[in-house]
Amino acid sequence: MTELVSEAVGRLLHLTTPEMDEVLESMEAQARESDFPTVGPDVGEFLRLCARLVDAESVFEFGSGYGYSAYWLAPALSSDGRIVLTEVDHDELEQAREYLTRGGYDDRAVFEEGDALETIERYDGPFDLVLIDNENHRYVDAFEAVREKVASGGVVIADNVITATGQFDPEELRAVLEDDHEPETKNLAGIADYYHHVRTNSAFETVLVPVGEGITVSVRL
Repeated sequence: MTELVSEAVGRLLHLTTPEMDEVLESMEAQARESDFPTVGPDVGEFLRLCARLVDAESVFEFGSGYGYSAYWLAPALSSDGRIVLTEVDHDELEQAREYLTRGGYDDRAVFEEGDALETIERYDGPFDLVLIDNENHRYVDAFEAVREKVASGGVVIADNVITATGQFDPEELRAVLEDDHEPETKNLAGIADYYHHVRTNSAFETVLVPVGEGITVSVRL
């Protein structure tokens, strides 16, 4: 739970979150033990819901870590579907492969080691759902790299757009967006740039969803 919701609301959210299988429990335990910044179960559930709503068959992730978000998304895809995981850290990508194999979803997963912005150049799309969760200061670059490859009615979801633990808080972001002061970090500057970029793109309709550390959902019109 983050500062975006009260404790009472957080409990309500957890009441509606699907039960996690033993693989997700292991992934949660790893996140707690290593302080790894996953999207968390509330965002994970929302990602899965979005995938179901757009009847997703093709998904691309900018930054996959050890596969946490991909594991939430995978059950929403058919066995003929495809989710492309990207990660620069070899060990984390191998962990993602192990987790998705344990869950029985490796048949729909493609594991790409390397920079996601370079990887996307090898894919034509179309993608029904794209998750942007790499370095905050590269969000605009990620969006630009994939926007023409998103299917009509498909969605681009960006994580950490209201706050990022240890990086910035909502008040700092508000002040930057309202031109009250200059961003103090490149991550905060990157998120502010992303807000301006997607809100002025007429090919997409974007909404802000205060779940987890905040996500934007941009639907291609």
